[in-house]
Amino acid sequence: MNAIAKTALAVGGISSERIARLRGDEAGIFRKARPKSQAKLGNGIAGFLDGVPMHWMKDWPTPFPILVDRARGATITDIDGNRLDDFCLGDTGSMFGHSPAPVARAIRRQAGRGLTYMLPSEDALAIGPLLQEKFGLPFWQIATTATDANRFALRVARAVTGREKILVFNGCYHGAVDETMVRMKDGHAVNRPGLAGEFRDLTRATKIVEFNDIPALEAALADRQVACVITEPVLTNSCMVLPEPGFHEVLRRLTRQAGTLLLIDETHTISTGLGGYTRAHGLEPDLFVLGKPVAGGVPASVWGMSEAVASRYADYNRTKEPGYSGMGTTLSANPLQFAAMRATLEEVMTADNYTHMEHLARRLDAGLTAAIDRHGLPWHVARVGARVEFICAPGPLRNGGEAENAHAPELEAAIHVALVNRGVLIAPFHNMMLVSPATTARQVDRLILAFGDVVGKLSA
Repeated sequence: MNAIAKTALAVGGISSERIARLRGDEAGIFRKARPKSQAKLGNGIAGFLDGVPMHWMKDWPTPFPILVDRARGATITDIDGNRLDDFCLGDTGSMFGHSPAPVARAIRRQAGRGLTYMLPSEDALAIGPLLQEKFGLPFWQIATTATDANRFALRVARAVTGREKILVFNGCYHGAVDETMVRMKDGHAVNRPGLAGEFRDLTRATKIVEFNDIPALEAALADRQVACVITEPVLTNSCMVLPEPGFHEVLRRLTRQAGTLLLIDETHTISTGLGGYTRAHGLEPDLFVLGKPVAGGVPASVWGMSEAVASRYADYNRTKEPGYSGMGTTLSANPLQFAAMRATLEEVMTADNYTHMEHLARRLDAGLTAAIDRHGLPWHVARVGARVEFICAPGPLRNGGEAENAHAPELEAAIHVALVNRGVLIAPFHNMMLVSPATTARQVDRLILAFGDVVGKLSA
């Protein structure tokens, strides 16, 4: 076989044949270690569409989902007794560990007082000032998911600007917000492939440019038709893309010049440090969204706005016709959320915990990088605070298009199953690892050792 043909069969510097062989071998090991789980899950769970409670549970690269018995701290145990060092942590939902003690106490206390009643509890009195203190913006609302929070914030942005269009960056992720489900293909905006039941052209009201592309951003804002730019500070949920120096400063300047609001979605980048990437890097958003870990694993999200936006929204509400705003869900802002969120903000989301997380994340970054270098692979590691990701391509990546091209699903799936068999769980849809306050140096070292072993098998 000539060199060109060999290259065509390689993924991330590893031959497709070797990737398939590793995944097949590791799948057998996985099944053998989980006879109870296979018996209960191997043919799907009765009563659920496609045999799973949520469709993406079928997308885990393991032969069948892991059936969890319990989780505590940074460890998951399945019904077969297999213990896993958990670096997935619910894909950020349990970023501060499973059932942090203050949150568990708060949930037990509130459970005897009622779970939902569409009225505030005393915990709500503490949360408003805590959100102001942690994240800087003066006015807040509670929702149940970051998807909801982003939808509501975008509705406010359109209301106060009188504009329809929003702008996103290629490769973005903001939950299931319809308008953000676009991508760039051959330089043009298109609906993301695979959307179920989508009959609209989402690009009619959404502009899209590449992350870090300042000229394209300036051109897209020039007509002053964009109500809001919605972005993560770092592109995540793909192959991670960090902002280039000065990008956020220019983004803020250009949005202000165009009369466009800026929404920062910190749902994944809250790993950066206390107050998220926004506080760590002095960003000045008009709107701010945080979901997933804000209530320690209880479904909850928050969205905040600046004084100026709040004032403009109050003016809008005084003049709009009466009727339903299109924002809010019945179970949002319930007392269970208040109790768990207060405990998280006061006792879990602390400077000391972030210091611990940052220290061990740097250790993980260095260990994974050393293993990649030792085996001469064209891969790299990206990190934002306690969030670490190995990427099976050269880096750093500059934008969402490069991130899409760097994604290597078959290779990443093989690595994922191999790590599970070595006692380590990472995020299933990308190679993300989180360090929590409960994570130990020993767990980090086990992950580094397991990763080195898997990489060695792939590149032998």
